[in-house]
Amino acid sequence: METAAFLNDSGIALTEANRPYEAIPLFRKALDMEPENPLLWLNLGIAQQKTGGYSEAIDSFHRAIVIDGDLGEAWFSLGLIYYETEEFELAEECYRSALINNENNPKIWNNLGVLHFTQGIFEYARLCFERAVSIYPHYYDALFNLRDACRELGDYRAAAEFERILSGLDAFKGQSSYPPDHYKWSGK
Repeated sequence: METAAFLNDSGIALTEANRPYEAIPLFRKALDMEPENPLLWLNLGIAQQKTGGYSEAIDSFHRAIVIDGDLGEAWFSLGLIYYETEEFELAEECYRSALINNENNPKIWNNLGVLHFTQGIFEYARLCFERAVSIYPHYYDALFNLRDACRELGDYRAAAEFERILSGLDAFKGQSSYPPDHYKWSGK
């Protein structure tokens, strides 16, 4: 017999294999069994987001947040959609909500920095990138962004130092997804 946990794990694997259209029915079936599980709603939203179904994903993330308002990954994922649709104020609100219970998540700090950078607020961007790097010193994307923020601010000495660090981290270049995008639910 299929359990919600098994369906969730299978859906996660399919989403990570870039097969979100196949994952969505599995998450929905799991939600039929466990409709109040916020992680299932989160994972459904992530799969929907990957298909470009932003309105459905927003609904799923909101459902996850209604069930568990402290679920930072749902707030973060919602912020990503708002960033992608250039609704920057909403994106910032979501990222800040994600940080309330996840202040040591470098991915959130990095994305908040990217938002500020995009808006030309380079000093705030730099602070966010510095916070991300202080949490995870080998976070390639945050270091890359920190280097660029320093250049924008005219701090070429710091930019050169971050360039030097980046050149030694080529092995970490693909590790921009820190931490993983999906949370596994263990079931009952």
